[in-house]
Amino acid sequence: MSIQSLSGQTVLVTGASGGIGAAIVERLAEEGARPIIHYGRDRAGAEALLARISGEGWIVQADLSAAEGAFDLWRRAEEAAGRIHALVNNAGIRTEITIDAEPDAWRQAWQKEFQVNFFAAADLCKQALAHFRAQGGGRIVNMASRAGQRGYAADAMPYAATKAALVNLTKSIARSFGADGVVTLAIAPGWVRTEMAEDFIAKVGKKAAVADIPIGEMAEAAEIAELVAFALRPSQRSLNGATLDVNGGSYIR
Repeated sequence: MSIQSLSGQTVLVTGASGGIGAAIVERLAEEGARPIIHYGRDRAGAEALLARISGEGWIVQADLSAAEGAFDLWRRAEEAAGRIHALVNNAGIRTEITIDAEPDAWRQAWQKEFQVNFFAAADLCKQALAHFRAQGGGRIVNMASRAGQRGYAADAMPYAATKAALVNLTKSIARSFGADGVVTLAIAPGWVRTEMAEDFIAKVGKKAAVADIPIGEMAEAAEIAELVAFALRPSQRSLNGATLDVNGGSYIR
């Protein structure tokens, strides 16, 4: 029997059609929430996910790489569901660009990564905060990364920078809006076993892929999903402002 600790909660999850996002949606539904499944391009994946949770939720499309994408998403989510109790900013991209790149390509990579990973998340936070203040509170979980805390590989510096900005935004919101009944926190995973991780393992081998993880394993998407659901429980108000590390001991603050 599942714990219905999130019964009656409506939760918007961005980048929800696959990987960590889909695992989050399934876990939230299991605990009684009604997820709003955001997708950018993979409508089939979003529909399959909605079917897996017995249709107990909504699907909303929006392009977060577009300047107005996040505002479009929030408007459509509100139109579909009415009251929204929580936002999970999970959508993200990781672009590889070297310092040898032409200036235009370099700038474009940074701008696109910041648009999807940070600006869209910040825009959604803005809309959520206004909604939560008017409705008596709410939750925000921002999916950051170990990379945002310890830095990242030379070819993926934009990714790390966006995640560091997201952690800082989380802290500012927690300090500024906690008194309004808004609880905000970040989750910072290291390697999670997703399609991208599997591709990396195929390239370098399992041993090399987990070489700097003391427990010798990547996190499973279900672990991250369980933590998100826990963070959204009404009882967990004092997590406000926290950044929860999920990296097997590969980065310890």
